[in-house]
Amino acid sequence: MSGLKRSLMFMFVLVFLTIALVACGSDDATETISEAEVEAEEKTEEVVEEKENDEASGSTELTITHDLGEAVVPKNPEKVVVFDMGVLDTLDTLGVDVMALPQENVPDYLEKYKGEDYQNAGTLFEPDFEAIYGMEPDLIIISGRASEAYEELNEIAPTIFMGVDTTNYVESFKENVTTLADIFEKEDVASEKIAEIEQSIDDLYATATAKEASGLLIMANDGDISAYGPGSRFGLLHDDFGVTPTDETIEVSNHGQNISFEYIVEQDPEYLFVIDRAAVVGGETSGQQTIENELVQTTRAYEEGKIVYLDAVNWYITSGGLTAVSEMVQEVSVGIE
Repeated sequence: MSGLKRSLMFMFVLVFLTIALVACGSDDATETISEAEVEAEEKTEEVVEEKENDEASGSTELTITHDLGEAVVPKNPEKVVVFDMGVLDTLDTLGVDVMALPQENVPDYLEKYKGEDYQNAGTLFEPDFEAIYGMEPDLIIISGRASEAYEELNEIAPTIFMGVDTTNYVESFKENVTTLADIFEKEDVASEKIAEIEQSIDDLYATATAKEASGLLIMANDGDISAYGPGSRFGLLHDDFGVTPTDETIEVSNHGQNISFEYIVEQDPEYLFVIDRAAVVGGETSGQQTIENELVQTTRAYEEGKIVYLDAVNWYITSGGLTAVSEMVQEVSVGIE
C-alpha cells in the first residue's frame, strides 16, 4: 500500500473514532440531563407535598393588621382566648371552638361556654394574666373593653384587636368575619352567612326607605336615658338599616347623649327604639318602666304602639357577631312592619 493510501486510511479511521466519541458523549450528556430533570421534578414534588402537609397541619401563618398593631398568627390555632362576645358568637356560628373566655359575661344563647370544658380568662375589662399565661394560647382576640390590656396580652401570645368600627358598621363587621374565616379556614360558610345578612339588610333598607320610617334610638339605664344618632355606637339603625333619624344633631358618644323625657316628647318620633342596658348589667328599673311614663305616653310612638324594645344582648353584648347582627336586622324589620 502506498504512503498516500495509508494516510487516507488513517484519517478515515480518526474521523470515524471522533464521531463515535462525540455521539457517546452526547448520549451520556443526554442521560445526565435527564437524571437531573428527574431529580429536580422529584424535589419539586417533595416541596409541594411538604407545603400541603404544612397547610393541612395549620402551620401556615397569616399577618393580621389591626387597629392596635400587627400580629403573625398560625392558621387554625388550637388554643384561642376570646375577650369579645361578638367574636365568640361568630366563631361559634362558624363551628370554631375556643379555649377560654370571660365566663361571667356569656349570654344565654352561648351558655355552653360557661361549662367546665372552657377556662375562665377573667372579665371583659380585667383579663386574668396569670391564668392566661399558664394556658399558653396560640391566639388572643380582644375588642374595646379589653383594649387597655393589649400590650400585656400581646407579650403572652399574638393578640389581635377586633372591635367593630361603628362609623362604618356593616363593612367593619364583614371585614372581621372574613378575617376570622381566613384564620380558621371557614371561608365558604362565612361567605354564605355574610351574603344572607347583606340581603336581609338590603331588604330592610328598602322597606324602611319606602315607608319613610323615622325614629329615635335611646338607651335606658336603670332610670337614666341617652340618645344615639347617625354615626354613633348604634348608628347602623339609620346609616345601614334606613330608618330616618328624628334628630340629625345628636352628639356622637360611646355613652350617648344624655336626654330628658321632655326631649322625647319634643321629638315625637314615629318609632322609638329602646335598648335596656339594665337588662344585661343589672338594675332596679326596667327599660319599659323607665320609658313608658306619663310624658312618653303622649308621643306618637306610644299611641300607635311603635315603641320597639331591642334585645340588649344583641345590641350591647354580642354586637358584631354573625348571629347577633342577623337578629338585629330581624328585630328592626319586625318592628317597622
